[in-house]
Amino acid sequence: MLADKDRIFTNLYGRHSPGLEAARKRGAWNGTADMLRMGPDWIIQQVKDSGLRGRGGAGFPTGLKWSFMPKQVGERPHYLVVNADESEPGTCKDRDILRHDPHLLIEGCLVASFAMKAQTCYVYIRGEFVDERIALQKAIDEAYAAGLVGRNACGSGFDFDIYVHHGAGAYICGEETALLESLEGKKGQPRLKPPFPAGAGLYGCPTTVNNVESIAVAPTILRRGARWFTSFGRANNSGTKIFCISGHVSRPCNVEEAMSIPLKELINEHCGGVRGGWDNLKAVIPGGSSVPLLPAETCETVLMDFDALKEARSGLGTAAVIVMDKSTDVVRAIARISYFYKHESCGQCTPCREGTGWMWRVLERMAVGQSTSAEIDKLLDVASQVEGHTICALGDAAAWPVQGLIRHFRSEIEERINRYRSDRPHVAVAAE
Repeated sequence: MLADKDRIFTNLYGRHSPGLEAARKRGAWNGTADMLRMGPDWIIQQVKDSGLRGRGGAGFPTGLKWSFMPKQVGERPHYLVVNADESEPGTCKDRDILRHDPHLLIEGCLVASFAMKAQTCYVYIRGEFVDERIALQKAIDEAYAAGLVGRNACGSGFDFDIYVHHGAGAYICGEETALLESLEGKKGQPRLKPPFPAGAGLYGCPTTVNNVESIAVAPTILRRGARWFTSFGRANNSGTKIFCISGHVSRPCNVEEAMSIPLKELINEHCGGVRGGWDNLKAVIPGGSSVPLLPAETCETVLMDFDALKEARSGLGTAAVIVMDKSTDVVRAIARISYFYKHESCGQCTPCREGTGWMWRVLERMAVGQSTSAEIDKLLDVASQVEGHTICALGDAAAWPVQGLIRHFRSEIEERINRYRSDRPHVAVAAE
């Protein structure tokens, strides 16, 4: 288990004040001016050396992403945009950072913006996060009053402004280019890439979009050193991570732990185990609703990091662990997830617009057995046609849960089909 001295988010549970004075006592804003004096190249190299990968789901190396920004500021200003939309079902880590440790995020925004020569930062916050927006704005006001941001931020000679933008609560705006469209006042629809945001982002200017957690951990990495951060987790999966565990456990919680912690240890040590005991476990969605579920036998040994879960044909995603015991109707659960993606599709791409609704309707019939065995393969085929054929990853997010269901629980679907036929021998099954 991660020792308390190694935790970055020391007020994750809101036991102390989120205010500036209390945040400084916990270590925030300590030596920030010294970090800035080291220069942008040093900051970016430290983040690269730390192995930090994006905490918003994609897992792209953060330092490398920062390095894509132009080295010099030309006619177009540079922007940093922080993605605080947090719309992935099962995920509730960023809201706790915003409520309880907002100064870590604000300090991270300053450091990251300085490294990328971005004098303006926008925090795009989820529409439903009203209390979080108020808490963040209060912390920003405190930082301005103390001279930590604004003109000559931290006495560095660098002018830096940070603004909070309240979104409308659309899942699709969690995709970085759809977020930029929304921030510009347009309909939140993903853009074709290239050009990538580092070349043409917000208002056509060089822009980097990062998750709240990715930005908030940066100052602590710089204070403690890249080697300290790489001491946690496995190679290419370093550092600490906030895990959100919900579902059928004794104590659902958010917890900061070392990357590569075994899933079983995470559930047993921090959540009091699976409801009814480990033997009552049926499946786990390890990274938010968009990644394929894992059966109980895989959960025995799998590690919670990007590469281990990829090998298990799932993903770490946002590290939102959704636990399902044997009372779960897993087909109905995936059908409900499919409805969510149908509802949240922006409709721009045909495979997603048409495929998400088709998959949901088929799954609704499969949940009660009103299907045929041939339709299982047809459903799998359609999911593969949706996957990888859309502008953004929402198509993948809709397809992967379906693929995981058929991969691990095909027999449960077939059993329902056979039971439905035996109960209604004279009723023809309508194929869609």
